[in-house]
Amino acid sequence: MRTFRTQTSRSKVCPRNQYYECVARYSAATAERKRFYQDVSISQSEGGLYEINLDQRKLKTPGGKLFTVPNEALAIAVATEWDAQRDTLKFYTMHLTTLCNTALDNPTQRSKEQMITAALKFLETDTICYRVDEPHGLVELQRNEWDPVLQWIEKRYNVTIGSSASILGPEIPEATKDTLRQHLKSHNFWSLTGLEYVITQLKSIVLSLGMIDRHLSVEQAVLLSRLEEEYQIRRWGNVEWAHDYDMYELRARTAAGALFVHLTSESSTVKHKLLQD
Repeated sequence: MRTFRTQTSRSKVCPRNQYYECVARYSAATAERKRFYQDVSISQSEGGLYEINLDQRKLKTPGGKLFTVPNEALAIAVATEWDAQRDTLKFYTMHLTTLCNTALDNPTQRSKEQMITAALKFLETDTICYRVDEPHGLVELQRNEWDPVLQWIEKRYNVTIGSSASILGPEIPEATKDTLRQHLKSHNFWSLTGLEYVITQLKSIVLSLGMIDRHLSVEQAVLLSRLEEEYQIRRWGNVEWAHDYDMYELRARTAAGALFVHLTSESSTVKHKLLQD
């Protein structure tokens, strides 16, 4: 890994109802481009924010804003993404850069409260709350693998969630939603951007919180989010390379989102520990 030098220097809005499509375009609008820089460095402005420099050029967002991040740890992580690119820039692999662009440009102009409401919507269709009633093998697998995670989150946040084989899913108590809403409010805007990204990858707020709280590893959370698919693959077989590619891609996106949450949290203790790890 390159050691980045640190220096001190002076320093198309998308339709509101197309948030996820807009975020996807931010990561893939320019799928590939020839590398146009040699060196990557970071610098800190007088305001305390960190910038990314590609040779002598300061990185900017798709919306034209100066690309700035709140701390050195995140700046180094983003700079590493840019430095790791070879002759061709593959923007769709640069997940941390994409998340920073989304937080900075806020392309759908959403408030923190709107982001929290959108995240909680996933609770109504959470992956691990919807169960099958057949075949017996999958019923048992879901019970054995998903129930412990549900029990953990219910105990961790003192809430009731439950599961159901009904097409309507479980009825989530309003008290549960209120408790989780208060917890999500403790995240800042940047951290919420990362958390919502993780939730959309796993299709589960339960698995996402389990991973962010370090009850689950990235590998465990991804596997649990694909439990039915993995069961069907073991039963009927699969196109091996395609399965592996999908799995690794989901792991990469989920891991990047989780790292983004931790690096943008307001806990310096968490960030210091991550840098030590």
